[in-house]
Amino acid sequence: MSKLTDLTIAEARKGLTKGEFTARELTQAHIDAMEAHRGLNAFITETPDRALEQADAADAAIKAGDAGAMAGVPIGMKDLFCTEGVLTTAASHILDGFKPPYESTVSANLKKAGAVTLGKTNLDEFAMGSSNETSYYGPVKNPWKKQGDDADMVPGGSSGGSAAAVAGRLAIAATGTDTGGSIRQPAAFTGIVGLKPTYGRCSRYGIVAFASSLDQAGPMTRTVRDAAIMLGAMAGFDPKDSTSANVPVPDFEAALTGDIRGKTVGIPAEYRPNGLNPEVQAVWDKGVQMLKDAGANVVDISLPHTKYALPTYYIVAPAEASSNLARYDGVRFGLRVTDGVRSLDDMYMKTRGEGFGKEVRRRVLIGTYALSAGYYDAYYLKAQKVRSLIAQDFKKAFETCDVILTPTAPSAAFPVGAEVDDPITMYLNDVFTVPTSLAGLPGLSVPVDLDKDGLPLGLQLIGRPFDEETVLQVGDVMEKAAGFTHKPASVGA
Repeated sequence: MSKLTDLTIAEARKGLTKGEFTARELTQAHIDAMEAHRGLNAFITETPDRALEQADAADAAIKAGDAGAMAGVPIGMKDLFCTEGVLTTAASHILDGFKPPYESTVSANLKKAGAVTLGKTNLDEFAMGSSNETSYYGPVKNPWKKQGDDADMVPGGSSGGSAAAVAGRLAIAATGTDTGGSIRQPAAFTGIVGLKPTYGRCSRYGIVAFASSLDQAGPMTRTVRDAAIMLGAMAGFDPKDSTSANVPVPDFEAALTGDIRGKTVGIPAEYRPNGLNPEVQAVWDKGVQMLKDAGANVVDISLPHTKYALPTYYIVAPAEASSNLARYDGVRFGLRVTDGVRSLDDMYMKTRGEGFGKEVRRRVLIGTYALSAGYYDAYYLKAQKVRSLIAQDFKKAFETCDVILTPTAPSAAFPVGAEVDDPITMYLNDVFTVPTSLAGLPGLSVPVDLDKDGLPLGLQLIGRPFDEETVLQVGDVMEKAAGFTHKPASVGA
Protein backbone atom coordinates (compact mmCIF):
# COMPACT_ATOMS: atom_id res chain seq x y z
CA MET A 1 0.00 0.00 0.00
CA SER A 2 1.16 3.56 -0.70
CA LYS A 3 2.29 5.81 2.13
CA LEU A 4 -0.73 7.35 3.83
CA THR A 5 0.42 10.80 2.73
CA ASP A 6 0.52 9.69 -0.92
CA LEU A 7 -3.14 8.67 -1.04
CA THR A 8 -5.77 10.45 -3.09
CA ILE A 9 -9.23 11.20 -1.71
CA ALA A 10 -10.64 8.24 -3.65
CA GLU A 11 -7.92 5.91 -2.34
CA ALA A 12 -8.27 7.15 1.23
CA ARG A 13 -12.03 6.71 1.09
CA LYS A 14 -11.58 3.14 -0.10
CA GLY A 15 -8.98 2.31 2.54
CA LEU A 16 -11.03 3.82 5.36
CA THR A 17 -14.14 1.92 4.27
CA LYS A 18 -12.20 -1.36 4.13
CA GLY A 19 -10.64 -0.72 7.54
CA GLU A 20 -7.07 -0.79 6.22
CA PHE A 21 -6.33 2.23 8.43
CA THR A 22 -8.28 4.67 10.60
CA ALA A 23 -9.01 8.33 10.04
CA ARG A 24 -6.93 9.06 13.16
CA GLU A 25 -3.93 7.22 11.66
CA LEU A 26 -4.40 9.02 8.35
CA THR A 27 -4.67 12.39 10.08
CA GLN A 28 -1.66 11.78 12.33
CA ALA A 29 0.45 10.92 9.28
CA HIS A 30 -0.39 14.30 7.76
CA ILE A 31 0.17 16.16 11.04
CA ASP A 32 3.63 14.58 11.15
CA ALA A 33 4.23 15.68 7.54
CA MET A 34 3.15 19.25 8.38
CA GLU A 35 5.66 19.34 11.23
CA ALA A 36 8.43 17.91 9.05
CA HIS A 37 7.88 20.42 6.24
CA ARG A 38 7.17 23.66 8.09
CA GLY A 39 9.91 25.20 5.96
CA LEU A 40 7.41 25.39 3.09
CA ASN A 41 5.39 27.87 5.20
CA ALA A 42 2.22 26.37 3.73
CA PHE A 43 0.15 26.87 6.89
CA ILE A 44 -0.49 30.01 8.91
CA THR A 45 -2.37 28.21 11.70
CA GLU A 46 -2.14 24.49 12.45
CA THR A 47 -5.02 22.83 14.33
CA PRO A 48 -3.77 19.29 15.11
CA ASP A 49 -5.88 18.70 18.25
CA ARG A 50 -9.07 19.75 16.50
CA ALA A 51 -8.12 17.62 13.49
CA LEU A 52 -7.70 14.51 15.64
CA GLU A 53 -11.10 15.12 17.26
CA GLN A 54 -12.67 15.36 13.81
CA ALA A 55 -10.82 12.20 12.75
CA ASP A 56 -12.24 10.29 15.72
CA ALA A 57 -15.73 11.49 14.78
CA ALA A 58 -15.13 10.33 11.21
CA ASP A 59 -14.00 6.90 12.42
CA ALA A 60 -17.21 6.60 14.43
CA ALA A 61 -19.32 7.65 11.42
CA ILE A 62 -17.55 5.15 9.15
CA LYS A 63 -18.06 2.36 11.69
CA ALA A 64 -21.74 3.26 11.95
CA GLY A 65 -22.14 3.26 8.16
CA ASP A 66 -23.08 6.95 8.24
CA ALA A 67 -19.98 8.47 6.62
CA GLY A 68 -20.07 11.52 4.36
CA ALA A 69 -18.27 11.84 1.03
CA MET A 70 -15.13 13.32 2.65
CA ALA A 71 -15.19 11.35 5.91
CA GLY A 72 -11.75 11.16 7.48
CA VAL A 73 -9.96 12.99 4.64
CA PRO A 74 -7.36 15.49 5.99
CA ILE A 75 -7.52 18.80 4.15
CA GLY A 76 -6.09 22.30 4.34
CA MET A 77 -8.45 25.28 4.58
CA LYS A 78 -7.30 28.45 2.83
CA ASP A 79 -7.11 31.18 5.45
CA LEU A 80 -9.68 33.22 3.58
CA PHE A 81 -12.53 31.00 4.85
CA CYS A 82 -13.97 32.05 8.19
CA THR A 83 -13.77 29.18 10.68
CA GLU A 84 -15.66 29.51 13.94
CA GLY A 85 -13.29 30.02 16.86
CA VAL A 86 -10.15 29.54 14.74
CA LEU A 87 -7.84 32.42 13.81
CA THR A 88 -8.70 33.73 10.34
CA THR A 89 -6.24 36.26 8.94
CA ALA A 90 -6.53 36.49 5.12
CA ALA A 91 -2.70 36.60 5.52
CA SER A 92 -2.99 40.24 6.60
CA HIS A 93 -1.67 42.11 9.64
CA ILE A 94 -4.94 44.03 9.80
CA LEU A 95 -6.86 40.89 10.90
CA ASP A 96 -4.54 40.13 13.82
CA GLY A 97 -6.37 38.04 16.43
CA PHE A 98 -9.63 37.72 14.48
CA LYS A 99 -11.49 34.54 15.45
CA PRO A 100 -14.85 34.50 13.66
CA PRO A 101 -17.99 33.67 15.67
CA TYR A 102 -19.41 31.90 12.60
CA GLU A 103 -18.44 29.36 9.92
CA SER A 104 -18.24 29.87 6.16
CA THR A 105 -20.74 27.80 4.20
CA VAL A 106 -18.06 25.94 2.24
CA SER A 107 -16.09 24.93 5.34
CA ALA A 108 -19.37 23.97 7.05
CA ASN A 109 -20.34 21.81 4.05
CA LEU A 110 -16.97 20.05 4.13
CA LYS A 111 -17.25 19.54 7.88
CA LYS A 112 -20.72 18.04 7.37
CA ALA A 113 -19.23 15.70 4.74
CA GLY A 114 -16.74 14.49 7.36
CA ALA A 115 -13.57 16.25 6.19
CA VAL A 116 -10.77 16.72 8.74
CA THR A 117 -9.28 20.23 8.77
CA LEU A 118 -5.56 20.24 9.52
CA GLY A 119 -5.27 24.02 9.67
CA LYS A 120 -5.45 27.30 7.75
CA THR A 121 -3.21 27.61 4.70
CA ASN A 122 -1.12 30.61 3.71
CA LEU A 123 -2.03 32.89 0.80
CA ASP A 124 -1.27 36.22 -0.78
CA GLU A 125 -2.67 38.96 1.45
CA PHE A 126 -6.44 39.24 0.87
CA ALA A 127 -5.86 36.91 -2.12
CA MET A 128 -4.06 39.70 -3.98
CA GLY A 129 -1.06 38.20 -5.74
CA SER A 130 0.18 35.54 -8.14
CA SER A 131 3.16 34.15 -6.21
CA ASN A 132 2.20 33.94 -2.52
CA GLU A 133 4.86 36.50 -1.65
CA THR A 134 2.54 39.25 -0.36
CA SER A 135 1.49 37.35 2.79
CA TYR A 136 2.16 39.11 6.10
CA TYR A 137 3.29 35.69 7.34
CA GLY A 138 6.02 35.33 4.73
CA PRO A 139 6.22 33.67 1.33
CA VAL A 140 5.20 30.07 0.69
CA LYS A 141 7.82 27.87 -0.96
CA ASN A 142 6.96 25.51 -3.80
CA PRO A 143 7.88 21.89 -2.98
CA TRP A 144 9.24 21.71 -6.55
CA LYS A 145 12.69 22.99 -7.44
CA LYS A 146 14.61 23.17 -10.68
CA GLN A 147 16.76 20.14 -11.36
CA GLY A 148 20.24 20.72 -10.00
CA ASP A 149 19.26 24.05 -8.41
CA ASP A 150 18.43 24.60 -4.75
CA ALA A 151 16.76 28.01 -5.25
CA ASP A 152 13.27 28.27 -3.79
CA MET A 153 10.47 28.61 -6.34
CA VAL A 154 7.10 30.32 -5.84
CA PRO A 155 4.00 28.10 -5.65
CA GLY A 156 1.82 30.62 -7.49
CA GLY A 157 -0.99 32.56 -5.88
CA SER A 158 -3.08 33.49 -4.24
CA SER A 159 -3.85 29.92 -3.10
CA GLY A 160 -0.16 29.05 -2.87
CA GLY A 161 -0.31 27.60 0.64
CA SER A 162 -3.08 25.21 -0.36
CA ALA A 163 -1.20 24.21 -3.52
CA ALA A 164 2.07 23.63 -1.65
CA ALA A 165 0.28 21.60 1.04
CA VAL A 166 -1.30 19.26 -1.53
CA ALA A 167 1.80 18.94 -3.73
CA GLY A 168 4.08 18.51 -0.70
CA ARG A 169 1.88 15.74 0.77
CA LEU A 170 0.96 17.76 3.87
CA ALA A 171 -2.75 17.43 3.05
CA ILE A 172 -4.68 15.16 0.69
CA ALA A 173 -6.61 18.14 -0.65
CA ALA A 174 -7.28 21.78 0.15
CA THR A 175 -9.74 24.56 -0.50
CA GLY A 176 -8.79 27.50 -2.65
CA THR A 177 -10.45 30.63 -3.94
CA ASP A 178 -10.14 31.93 -7.48
CA THR A 179 -10.76 35.56 -8.45
CA GLY A 180 -8.60 35.78 -11.57
CA GLY A 181 -6.72 32.49 -11.53
CA SER A 182 -5.83 31.94 -7.88
CA ILE A 183 -6.71 28.23 -7.91
CA ARG A 184 -5.65 27.33 -11.43
CA GLN A 185 -2.28 29.10 -11.67
CA PRO A 186 -0.85 27.70 -8.39
CA ALA A 187 -2.20 24.28 -9.36
CA ALA A 188 -0.18 24.49 -12.59
CA PHE A 189 2.95 25.69 -10.74
CA THR A 190 2.83 22.79 -8.25
CA GLY A 191 1.71 19.92 -10.49
CA ILE A 192 -1.75 19.39 -8.99
CA VAL A 193 -5.37 19.71 -10.15
CA GLY A 194 -7.23 22.97 -9.49
CA LEU A 195 -10.88 23.68 -10.30
CA LYS A 196 -12.58 27.06 -10.37
CA PRO A 197 -16.30 26.25 -10.53
CA THR A 198 -18.92 28.39 -12.24
CA TYR A 199 -19.52 31.66 -10.37
CA GLY A 200 -22.33 30.91 -7.92
CA ARG A 201 -21.74 27.15 -7.72
CA CYS A 202 -20.13 27.42 -4.26
CA SER A 203 -21.33 29.87 -1.63
CA ARG A 204 -19.24 32.95 -0.91
CA TYR A 205 -20.75 33.34 2.58
CA GLY A 206 -17.99 33.53 5.15
CA ILE A 207 -15.18 33.97 2.62
CA VAL A 208 -13.20 37.16 3.22
CA ALA A 209 -14.12 39.21 0.15
CA PHE A 210 -11.68 40.47 -2.47
CA ALA A 211 -13.80 41.14 -5.59
CA SER A 212 -17.37 40.02 -4.98
CA SER A 213 -18.42 39.55 -8.62
CA LEU A 214 -15.41 37.30 -9.29
CA ASP A 215 -14.52 35.38 -6.10
CA GLN A 216 -15.31 31.66 -6.23
CA ALA A 217 -14.27 28.78 -3.99
CA GLY A 218 -13.02 25.50 -5.43
CA PRO A 219 -11.05 22.32 -4.71
CA MET A 220 -7.31 21.77 -5.06
CA THR A 221 -6.48 18.08 -5.31
CA ARG A 222 -4.05 15.57 -6.78
CA THR A 223 -6.46 14.05 -9.32
CA VAL A 224 -9.47 15.09 -11.37
CA ARG A 225 -11.57 12.42 -9.64
CA ASP A 226 -10.68 13.95 -6.28
CA ALA A 227 -11.73 17.38 -7.58
CA ALA A 228 -15.10 15.92 -8.56
CA ILE A 229 -15.58 14.33 -5.14
CA MET A 230 -14.59 17.45 -3.24
CA LEU A 231 -16.64 19.84 -5.38
CA GLY A 232 -19.71 17.74 -4.67
CA ALA A 233 -19.11 18.24 -0.95
CA MET A 234 -18.40 21.99 -1.24
CA ALA A 235 -21.15 23.08 -3.63
CA GLY A 236 -24.82 23.86 -3.11
CA PHE A 237 -27.34 26.68 -2.97
CA ASP A 238 -27.01 28.99 0.02
CA PRO A 239 -29.71 31.55 0.85
CA LYS A 240 -27.12 33.48 2.91
CA ASP A 241 -25.29 34.36 -0.35
CA SER A 242 -27.29 36.52 -2.75
CA THR A 243 -25.09 35.39 -5.66
CA SER A 244 -25.45 31.67 -4.90
CA ALA A 245 -27.10 29.83 -7.79
CA ASN A 246 -30.17 27.77 -6.96
CA VAL A 247 -29.26 24.89 -9.26
CA PRO A 248 -28.97 21.16 -8.51
CA VAL A 249 -25.60 19.71 -7.54
CA PRO A 250 -25.00 16.74 -9.85
CA ASP A 251 -22.91 13.68 -9.09
CA PHE A 252 -19.69 15.06 -10.54
CA GLU A 253 -17.80 11.81 -10.01
CA ALA A 254 -20.37 9.91 -12.09
CA ALA A 255 -19.51 12.18 -15.03
CA LEU A 256 -16.03 10.61 -15.26
CA THR A 257 -16.98 8.02 -17.86
CA GLY A 258 -13.58 7.92 -19.57
CA ASP A 259 -15.29 8.41 -22.94
CA ILE A 260 -15.11 11.76 -24.76
CA ARG A 261 -15.71 10.48 -28.27
CA GLY A 262 -17.71 13.05 -30.19
CA LYS A 263 -16.89 15.91 -27.81
CA THR A 264 -15.62 19.05 -29.52
CA VAL A 265 -12.65 20.94 -28.11
CA GLY A 266 -12.09 24.56 -29.10
CA ILE A 267 -8.59 26.04 -29.51
CA PRO A 268 -8.63 29.86 -29.30
CA ALA A 269 -6.24 31.67 -31.63
CA GLU A 270 -5.94 34.60 -29.20
CA TYR A 271 -4.21 32.40 -26.60
CA ARG A 272 -1.17 32.09 -28.90
CA PRO A 273 0.44 35.51 -28.38
CA ASN A 274 3.77 36.44 -29.92
CA GLY A 275 6.55 35.24 -27.68
CA LEU A 276 4.58 32.40 -26.10
CA ASN A 277 6.99 30.15 -24.20
CA PRO A 278 7.83 27.32 -26.65
CA GLU A 279 7.63 24.71 -23.89
CA VAL A 280 4.13 25.91 -22.97
CA GLN A 281 3.21 25.75 -26.66
CA ALA A 282 4.60 22.20 -26.91
CA VAL A 283 2.56 21.03 -23.90
CA TRP A 284 -0.55 22.65 -25.38
CA ASP A 285 0.06 20.81 -28.68
CA LYS A 286 0.53 17.60 -26.71
CA GLY A 287 -2.81 18.15 -24.96
CA VAL A 288 -4.56 18.71 -28.29
CA GLN A 289 -3.13 15.46 -29.65
CA MET A 290 -4.11 13.50 -26.54
CA LEU A 291 -7.73 14.63 -26.86
CA LYS A 292 -7.74 13.85 -30.59
CA ASP A 293 -6.42 10.36 -29.84
CA ALA A 294 -9.24 9.92 -27.31
CA GLY A 295 -11.83 10.58 -30.03
CA ALA A 296 -12.54 14.27 -29.51
CA ASN A 297 -12.96 16.69 -32.39
CA VAL A 298 -10.70 19.73 -32.31
CA VAL A 299 -11.75 23.04 -33.89
CA ASP A 300 -10.23 26.50 -34.07
CA ILE A 301 -12.26 29.23 -32.36
CA SER A 302 -11.90 32.96 -31.80
CA LEU A 303 -12.28 34.94 -28.57
CA PRO A 304 -11.59 38.39 -30.04
CA HIS A 305 -11.86 40.45 -26.86
CA THR A 306 -9.31 38.35 -24.97
CA LYS A 307 -6.65 41.05 -25.39
CA TYR A 308 -8.75 43.38 -23.24
CA ALA A 309 -9.31 40.86 -20.42
CA LEU A 310 -6.29 41.69 -18.25
CA PRO A 311 -6.78 45.50 -18.21
CA THR A 312 -10.52 44.96 -17.66
CA TYR A 313 -9.84 42.67 -14.70
CA TYR A 314 -7.37 45.08 -13.15
CA ILE A 315 -10.01 47.79 -13.13
CA VAL A 316 -12.99 45.70 -11.97
CA ALA A 317 -11.20 43.68 -9.27
CA PRO A 318 -9.40 46.59 -7.54
CA ALA A 319 -12.58 48.67 -7.69
CA GLU A 320 -14.52 45.99 -5.84
CA ALA A 321 -11.60 45.43 -3.47
CA SER A 322 -11.47 49.12 -2.53
CA SER A 323 -15.13 48.89 -1.51
CA ASN A 324 -14.84 45.54 0.30
CA LEU A 325 -11.73 46.50 2.24
CA ALA A 326 -13.27 49.72 3.54
CA ARG A 327 -14.63 47.69 6.49
CA TYR A 328 -11.13 47.21 7.93
CA ASP A 329 -10.84 50.39 9.96
CA GLY A 330 -9.54 49.33 13.39
CA VAL A 331 -12.92 49.84 15.04
CA ARG A 332 -14.75 46.51 14.92
CA PHE A 333 -12.16 43.75 14.72
CA GLY A 334 -8.50 43.00 14.06
CA LEU A 335 -5.62 45.44 14.34
CA ARG A 336 -6.06 48.88 15.92
CA VAL A 337 -3.16 51.35 15.98
CA THR A 338 -3.41 53.83 18.86
CA ASP A 339 0.12 55.20 19.29
CA GLY A 340 0.26 58.88 18.44
CA VAL A 341 -3.36 58.91 17.25
CA ARG A 342 -4.94 62.38 17.46
CA SER A 343 -8.40 61.71 15.99
CA LEU A 344 -10.70 59.01 14.66
CA ASP A 345 -9.59 59.75 11.09
CA ASP A 346 -5.98 59.53 12.21
CA MET A 347 -6.66 56.10 13.75
CA TYR A 348 -8.25 54.94 10.49
CA MET A 349 -5.25 56.07 8.46
CA LYS A 350 -2.59 54.69 10.78
CA THR A 351 -4.36 51.35 11.20
CA ARG A 352 -4.89 50.86 7.47
CA GLY A 353 -1.40 52.12 6.63
CA GLU A 354 0.22 49.67 9.03
CA GLY A 355 -2.28 46.85 8.61
CA PHE A 356 -2.33 46.58 4.80
CA GLY A 357 0.68 45.41 2.80
CA LYS A 358 2.12 47.15 -0.26
CA GLU A 359 0.17 45.20 -2.89
CA VAL A 360 -3.16 45.61 -1.07
CA ARG A 361 -2.58 49.35 -0.71
CA ARG A 362 -1.73 49.56 -4.42
CA ARG A 363 -4.95 47.82 -5.46
CA VAL A 364 -7.13 49.83 -3.06
CA LEU A 365 -5.70 53.05 -4.52
CA ILE A 366 -6.22 51.85 -8.12
CA GLY A 367 -9.79 50.83 -7.32
CA THR A 368 -10.63 54.05 -5.50
CA TYR A 369 -9.29 56.05 -8.44
CA ALA A 370 -11.35 54.01 -10.94
CA LEU A 371 -14.52 54.63 -8.92
CA SER A 372 -13.90 58.32 -8.25
CA ALA A 373 -16.01 61.13 -9.69
CA GLY A 374 -14.91 61.96 -13.21
CA TYR A 375 -13.30 58.57 -13.80
CA TYR A 376 -16.12 56.12 -13.04
CA ASP A 377 -17.54 56.26 -16.58
CA ALA A 378 -14.14 56.30 -18.27
CA TYR A 379 -12.77 53.30 -16.39
CA TYR A 380 -15.14 51.19 -14.29
CA LEU A 381 -18.25 51.51 -16.46
CA LYS A 382 -16.27 50.91 -19.65
CA ALA A 383 -14.57 47.87 -18.06
CA GLN A 384 -17.98 46.39 -17.23
CA LYS A 385 -19.06 46.81 -20.85
CA VAL A 386 -15.92 45.08 -22.12
CA ARG A 387 -16.50 42.32 -19.56
CA SER A 388 -19.89 41.70 -21.19
CA LEU A 389 -18.22 41.44 -24.60
CA ILE A 390 -15.73 38.88 -23.24
CA ALA A 391 -18.62 36.79 -21.88
CA GLN A 392 -20.39 37.03 -25.26
CA ASP A 393 -17.23 35.76 -27.00
CA PHE A 394 -17.34 32.60 -24.88
CA LYS A 395 -21.08 32.17 -25.42
CA LYS A 396 -20.59 32.29 -29.19
CA ALA A 397 -17.61 29.92 -29.03
CA PHE A 398 -19.64 27.34 -27.13
CA GLU A 399 -22.07 27.17 -30.05
CA THR A 400 -19.37 25.17 -31.86
CA CYS A 401 -17.51 23.38 -29.04
CA ASP A 402 -18.11 21.64 -25.70
CA VAL A 403 -14.91 22.74 -23.92
CA ILE A 404 -11.99 25.06 -24.63
CA LEU A 405 -8.35 24.02 -24.13
CA THR A 406 -5.65 26.59 -23.30
CA PRO A 407 -2.43 26.82 -21.29
CA THR A 408 -3.02 27.60 -17.60
CA ALA A 409 -0.05 29.92 -17.13
CA PRO A 410 2.48 31.55 -19.50
CA SER A 411 5.43 29.88 -17.74
CA ALA A 412 6.44 27.38 -15.09
CA ALA A 413 7.13 28.53 -11.53
CA PHE A 414 9.76 31.23 -11.10
CA PRO A 415 12.20 31.87 -8.23
CA VAL A 416 11.06 33.54 -5.01
CA GLY A 417 11.85 37.26 -5.27
CA ALA A 418 12.31 37.26 -9.05
CA GLU A 419 9.18 39.26 -9.92
CA VAL A 420 7.85 40.55 -6.62
CA ASP A 421 8.94 44.15 -7.34
CA ASP A 422 7.47 44.18 -10.85
CA PRO A 423 3.66 44.32 -10.51
CA ILE A 424 3.00 44.40 -14.27
CA THR A 425 5.00 41.22 -14.90
CA MET A 426 3.29 39.64 -11.90
CA TYR A 427 -0.17 40.56 -13.25
CA LEU A 428 0.69 38.93 -16.59
CA ASN A 429 0.80 35.55 -14.84
CA ASP A 430 -3.01 35.63 -14.98
CA VAL A 431 -3.27 36.31 -18.72
CA PHE A 432 -4.77 32.87 -19.53
CA THR A 433 -7.03 32.55 -16.48
CA VAL A 434 -8.59 35.99 -16.15
CA PRO A 435 -10.97 35.77 -19.16
CA THR A 436 -12.65 32.67 -17.67
CA SER A 437 -13.15 34.51 -14.37
CA LEU A 438 -14.61 37.61 -16.01
CA ALA A 439 -17.15 35.38 -17.80
CA GLY A 440 -17.93 33.41 -14.62
CA LEU A 441 -17.14 30.07 -16.30
CA PRO A 442 -15.73 26.84 -14.83
CA GLY A 443 -12.01 26.32 -15.41
CA LEU A 444 -9.91 23.27 -14.59
CA SER A 445 -6.10 23.10 -14.54
CA VAL A 446 -4.60 19.64 -15.09
CA PRO A 447 -0.84 18.86 -14.82
CA VAL A 448 0.45 17.46 -18.10
CA ASP A 449 4.25 17.48 -18.24
CA LEU A 450 7.52 18.87 -16.88
CA ASP A 451 9.60 21.57 -18.56
CA LYS A 452 13.32 21.24 -19.28
CA ASP A 453 14.10 22.28 -15.69
CA GLY A 454 11.85 19.59 -14.22
CA LEU A 455 9.03 21.97 -13.21
CA PRO A 456 5.33 21.20 -13.81
CA LEU A 457 3.28 22.68 -16.65
CA GLY A 458 -0.51 22.53 -16.75
CA LEU A 459 -3.32 22.96 -19.26
CA GLN A 460 -6.69 24.62 -18.65
CA LEU A 461 -10.10 23.35 -19.72
CA ILE A 462 -12.94 25.90 -19.81
CA GLY A 463 -16.60 24.92 -19.92
CA ARG A 464 -20.10 26.29 -20.26
CA PRO A 465 -21.79 27.78 -17.18
CA PHE A 466 -22.66 25.03 -14.64
CA ASP A 467 -21.22 22.34 -16.90
CA GLU A 468 -18.42 21.24 -14.59
CA GLU A 469 -19.39 17.68 -15.51
CA THR A 470 -18.07 17.99 -19.08
CA VAL A 471 -14.96 19.87 -17.93
CA LEU A 472 -14.19 17.13 -15.40
CA GLN A 473 -15.00 14.37 -17.91
CA VAL A 474 -12.55 15.74 -20.48
CA GLY A 475 -10.01 16.60 -17.78
CA ASP A 476 -10.09 13.04 -16.46
CA VAL A 477 -9.33 11.65 -19.92
CA MET A 478 -6.51 14.15 -20.48
CA GLU A 479 -5.05 13.40 -17.05
CA LYS A 480 -4.96 9.66 -17.74
CA ALA A 481 -3.44 10.20 -21.19
CA ALA A 482 -0.75 12.50 -19.77
CA GLY A 483 0.09 10.01 -17.03
CA PHE A 484 1.50 12.77 -14.81
CA THR A 485 2.71 10.87 -11.74
CA HIS A 486 5.67 13.09 -10.84
CA LYS A 487 6.22 14.27 -7.28
CA PRO A 488 8.52 16.93 -5.86
CA ALA A 489 11.91 15.50 -4.89
CA SER A 490 11.28 16.61 -1.30
CA VAL A 491 8.53 14.00 -0.89
CA GLY A 492 10.37 11.14 -2.60
CA ALA A 493 10.29 9.53 -6.01
